[in-house]
Amino acid sequence: MQRRSFLQNLIAKATLLAGAALPYGVARVLAPTEARSDEERNYLRPPGALKDESAFVSACIGCGLCGEVCPPRCIRFHDRDGGDKVNTPYINPEEKACILCDKCMEVCPTEALTKTPRFDIDMGIAQIDRTACYPWVDRGICGACVSICPLGERAIGFKMWYQYQPIVKQACVGCGLCVEVCPHPSLPIWIVERSKGTVAGHTV
Repeated sequence: MQRRSFLQNLIAKATLLAGAALPYGVARVLAPTEARSDEERNYLRPPGALKDESAFVSACIGCGLCGEVCPPRCIRFHDRDGGDKVNTPYINPEEKACILCDKCMEVCPTEALTKTPRFDIDMGIAQIDRTACYPWVDRGICGACVSICPLGERAIGFKMWYQYQPIVKQACVGCGLCVEVCPHPSLPIWIVERSKGTVAGHTV
């Protein structure tokens, strides 16, 4: 009798565990293939994320803790737009950018997000389209991107002798605050992979 009771309890616990994990697994299976890539939508992974996308998706367990502790509530989670990325976190800097507070890295229970010093974070780098940025096309004075940067002039500043024409520097970590505050409707500032540089390719 005791053996039978033990086996029944064991089966019940295993069933409960499988049932708890089922929604997360089913969500990833049923999610449609994403129509546009995250890069096309300028979606960023939170600071400290594994650089290899497949490794990040595998490491993230979709617990949501990073989003819960985020002060500006900039962290969102892929839903039906994410394919196999369902329940993984992302940031859309057009709506709300990262303030580099480090809280998401501190609470992550896996290696998906790892604690990284502020100046070593690499979410990408800001790239400016000088054919669209107001100061660069002599259509007004701005400077919002320089004023908002949490890393100051070591990440972005103004071109010497040309007031308010922004220049992105290599110390930029890609937090996206400059994207959030940019007043131009065409978004002349964007976060890209570091290898693509700080100036859009079609400009001089």
